[in-house]
Formats: sequence, structure tokens, C-alpha cells
Amino acid sequence: MDQATSAALLAAHADTGGSMDAHWMPFTANRQFKKAPRLLAKASGMHYWTPEGRQILDGVAGLWCVNAGHGRPKIVQAIQEQAAEMDYAPPFNMGHPKGFELADAVSKLTPDGLNRVFFTNSGSEAVETALKIALAYHRTRGEASRTRLIGRERGYHGVNFGGISVGGMVANRKMFGTMIAGVDHIRHTHDPAKNAFSRGQPAHGAELADDLERLVALHDASTIAAVIVEPVAGSTGVLVPPQGYLQRLRDICDKHGILLIFDEVITGFGRTGNPFAAHTFGVTPDLMTVAKGITNGCVPMGAVIAKQGIHDAFMNGPEHVIELFHGYTYSAHPLACAAGLGTLATYADEGLLTRASQMEATFADAVHGLRDLPNVIDIRNIGLVGGIELAPIAGEPGKRAFNVFLDCWDKGVLIRTTGDTIALSPPLIIEPQHIEQIVSTVAGAIRRAA
Repeated sequence: MDQATSAALLAAHADTGGSMDAHWMPFTANRQFKKAPRLLAKASGMHYWTPEGRQILDGVAGLWCVNAGHGRPKIVQAIQEQAAEMDYAPPFNMGHPKGFELADAVSKLTPDGLNRVFFTNSGSEAVETALKIALAYHRTRGEASRTRLIGRERGYHGVNFGGISVGGMVANRKMFGTMIAGVDHIRHTHDPAKNAFSRGQPAHGAELADDLERLVALHDASTIAAVIVEPVAGSTGVLVPPQGYLQRLRDICDKHGILLIFDEVITGFGRTGNPFAAHTFGVTPDLMTVAKGITNGCVPMGAVIAKQGIHDAFMNGPEHVIELFHGYTYSAHPLACAAGLGTLATYADEGLLTRASQMEATFADAVHGLRDLPNVIDIRNIGLVGGIELAPIAGEPGKRAFNVFLDCWDKGVLIRTTGDTIALSPPLIIEPQHIEQIVSTVAGAIRRAA
């Protein structure tokens, strides 16, 4: 958007008595944005439209979440009908039919054994819930000494205190004090010296999972409750796990009685070519967090899916007593459940939970075709997610990728950047012509940013 258009939009907003000053925007360079706002007014299928009618191809599924594309009829109708029928139902000691229906539908998609669903309102809340369940589980089994939580460097697990404590992205942590106590981190898996420009899972790095043994030796297994990782680290720049890494992590956790949590907020619901990344990599965690794709981003919702044995460990004592003192006012919100059911129906109708596996080769060929462009130092991909890492401008980290983001916006394509990595995660309905438009637009912007 040029300065004249931005000024016109701001003037129109001011004419209606509005101001952009009051809105403190999340994860946004607020001053830069409000000088040249990027506004979206309408969405359908693979596209957004700006208030002035300019079409924008969505290369990131909104924010990793609109997996079925925008404005899908079954989801829209489900939300409309639910809002008219019942707007809200209290979730504490009460329930409504769609909550049970959605939980059952989700449990039928997850790996065997993961069949108990606890609803939250976001990925951040799902992570907090999973961490609390892990701690409480060990306590109910008489191992109250297991209080330590292990995350991974460069991990992203939302923005609540538990999530940023087990997370490992410095910008998300450095402003907020000492975090919660009793948290440690294993090494990240990014090794460009050995794995640069890998297609799919890198060949080297399974042994990095052994870093968990170092922490077991340091803290003793009897103090460790759980390890949480993203199967594919998304927000840090699309780090795909090395071959054998997740299985090795699973084996070490089993050896020491430690719960393994997969954060599938990004990878869940078809992103890697299967319903969940746990299917793609053949490793089943003890707890799994989801959000985003569960409702196609239409109504906020998250969930923790637990193994039945974890759930059953709480089902003791008098039946009238609450087993887990945790939950949210909007857990299993009726509109979110309706949106979730409409979303799962759409996925099923169009085979979207496996469509990324069909489009993966086309997507990979296109993305890896950027490797010889100026300042491209690595490219990573799996399913329908890709990362293009750029060399930073000396003294201005993140600026080169941000310039590419702005350039692509001006040319009609929405991408996402994290640091100096361009992240692509388009809706699963993407067609080859959309891939070509996204990648050619990114290519032009990279050349101009050199």
C-alpha cells in the first residue's frame, strides 16, 4: 500500500470519528504500521481484499490457522445457526451436546490412545493446560517430586508465563523477568552446516535428542515431569525435525518416566500431510496441544488431547468432587464447537487433512527454486509449510525479511516473517497457480531486497 492510499484510509477513518491510537496491536511494530496501515476487509477462498478492493493472496493461512481457506459455507452456517440457537452455556458442572460431539470427532482423528479432549480458547491456553495436567498427573500417582518442565531452545509455546518459560525464543522472554521456576531447555535442532537446503526431514541430528539425557543427569529423572516440543518448530522459522529425532526423544522419555508433550498448534489438522504431525513422524506423545486449525481460525478455540491413562489417573476419590481444578469460562464455547464441527466436516468432504501430502512435491520444488537468489542461506520444507532464511543486514537483524514482507504485500501476496526467515503456510486448498504466484512474488521481493 502506498503512502497516498494509507493517508486516504486514515482520513476516511478519521472522518467517521475513528482513530488508530487506541488499539495497541499484538506482535506488531505499532508506529510503523500506523504510518502505513495494512488493512484487510474481506476474505474468501485463497484471498483477502483490502478496504479499497485490492486482492491479496493468502500465503500463510491467516496466521497458520485458516487451513480450509476463507469463508467456507459449512463453517459459516454452523456458526450462524448456533448463535441463533444458543449463544453461551456454562462449562463448569454443565455441558451442551456440541461439546461432546466435537470432542468425539477430534478423538477419532488423533493417534491411537490419545482420546480425552480438554477444551481451551487458544494455543497458549492449551499449553498452560497441558503443563498443569502433566504436573498434576505425577502428583496423583504419588510422584509429587516431578515438578520440572523441559522445553527446547527456539521453541514457541504461546505467550502465557508457562508457555514463554518452556519456550526458547529470546525476544518473547527477555522483557518478562525470571519466568516460572523449575524449567530447563534442550538444544534446538537447527544445523545449517550439515542440513542446509534439506527437503523434508534433515538427515543429520537425531543425536540432538540425547541432550535430554544431559538434563536427566543434571536434575535426576525423579524431578522431571514433562518435555514439550513442537514436532516442527514453526514460529522460530520452520525447523523440521531430523530423521529419527522425535523417536529418540520418545524413547528417552519412556526410559525415565517423563511425559512427552507435542505442541501441534501449528502442525495439527493437515499441515504436514496427515491429520497431525504425530502421524507424519510416527511418534505418539502423551499429551498433544492443538488450536488454530481446529476451527479454521473462525472462532477462538484450543484443546489438549490426553492419553486415556493420564485422564483415568484423575478419576479417583468421591464422584461429586472435581478431579482437576482447572478450566476457562469459555471452554467448549458453543460457537467454537459449532465452528469446529463445521471445520472437520469441510476437511472430511474435501480430503484436506491429507492434501498437503499431494501438494508437497510441487510446493517443495517451487520453494527450493529460490536457493540461488541473493542472500538466501537456507530453505526448509515439509507438507505445506516452508521457510526461506535470509542473511541478515549487518546491524539490523530482521530488516531484510521485513522488507520482503512489505514488498510482497504491495504486490498482492501475504507472507509471514520471523527474524530473517520468510515463513509460508498457505491454506490446504492451494492450487499450483497459487504456489507459482506466491513463490514468484517472494522471488522478486528477495531480489529487490538484496
